[in-house]
Amino acid sequence: MSDTPPLPDNMFLVTATGSPDDPAAPTLSLQNSPVVLVTFAGNRLTREATRAYQAEFGIGVMDWRMLVMLTRSPGCSVAQAARLTGIDKAAVSRSLQRLEGSGLAQSEAQGGDERRKSWSLTPKGQDLHGKILPRALERQQDLLQGFSPEETARFTNYLQRFLANIETSP
Repeated sequence: MSDTPPLPDNMFLVTATGSPDDPAAPTLSLQNSPVVLVTFAGNRLTREATRAYQAEFGIGVMDWRMLVMLTRSPGCSVAQAARLTGIDKAAVSRSLQRLEGSGLAQSEAQGGDERRKSWSLTPKGQDLHGKILPRALERQQDLLQGFSPEETARFTNYLQRFLANIETSP
């Protein structure tokens, strides 16, 4: 439990006209609610990354995330990948199936049980990861343009704290 008092709700609310005297019911501000802004940012990042990676490399951002996941944690299961990325197991499983169908990933049954598989990249998948990574870093540099290294570190820390709060929030 934090010693910091809760933030006042009015920080995040607005009425239809923006006037505090507006008789309309208040709702979340699209400019002043960090949760709304993070959601919008995540949606736009995913959409734009999918568009860029699909056009350039023939895969979407979900498959790129799994290439990164399997580079970081070769031999992981669907459940492990889902837990580490925060993506639901069904979406992870579909992505891994696509990667396997494209010859980018391979699975191995654990203990002879086809329902329990460990996943890893093929050499073709490792090669594609190596080709996309510079583009991903370039996109990150573009998105963080104007941020100092210190601001980037603080921003990253805020996002990590925000994610940790998601994990403990009811």
